[in-house]
Amino acid sequence: VQLQACGGGLAQTGGSLRLSCAPSGRSSSDYHMGWFRQAPGKEREFVAAITWSGGNTYYADSVKGRFAISRNTAKNTVDLQMNSLKPEDTAVYYCAGWALDGSGWFPTDSTRVNYWGKGTLVTVSS
Repeated sequence: VQLQACGGGLAQTGGSLRLSCAPSGRSSSDYHMGWFRQAPGKEREFVAAITWSGGNTYYADSVKGRFAISRNTAKNTVDLQMNSLKPEDTAVYYCAGWALDGSGWFPTDSTRVNYWGKGTLVTVSS
């Protein structure tokens, strides 16, 4: 499945941006979904994830209280609302999807992601 992500751009410190991701041709509720990011010269890191039902969410400590992941069933998207942005949030953000195959789910482990979207750049200016 292809994941289509959009919504990156430029924001000032303290500002907000919203990212959206949708699986092409499939229902987003067929997958656990989430976001990772990769800053220049750094490894890809977990940001947030949400279960297929939307019943549980997970966040990296660095974004807890500032970012919110949610499902929009009407638009078939998973959205990441990013508030109180900081320059250290600057990175390429990648949408991630996990198949519901009955095996354990490890949302913070990028090596266990089944599907990746193309990255979208978020730049936060100081």
